[in-house]
Amino acid sequence: MKKGIHPKYYNNAKITCSCGAVFEVGSTQKELEIEICSQCHPFYTGKKKVVDTAGRVDRFKKLTEKAAGKKAEIKKAQAQKKSGKKKTAKASGKKRKADPKFAKGKNKRSKKK
Repeated sequence: MKKGIHPKYYNNAKITCSCGAVFEVGSTQKELEIEICSQCHPFYTGKKKVVDTAGRVDRFKKLTEKAAGKKAEIKKAQAQKKSGKKKTAKASGKKRKADPKFAKGKNKRSKKK
């Protein structure tokens, strides 16, 4: 190994978790602070735990509630439009007038050569 290019290695580095657990391990930093360790992680404990960093969970819940409210408003508006529509020719049972361009024998494609 080259000398002078490697960081100092601490055999008794102190790692502190947010739950209060303290571990001593080897590391290049003397002290570390972590959010989740093996004593508080849901996979190891079997307990459900939400780690909310900077209110992200609350923000997500607010956004989903807002989106659900908008969807409900859109459905109400569509229901009102449907109930207030006039009857179309098809719905009233009347036949529509044929387009003269496509009347029998007047279409360019229907001519025989």
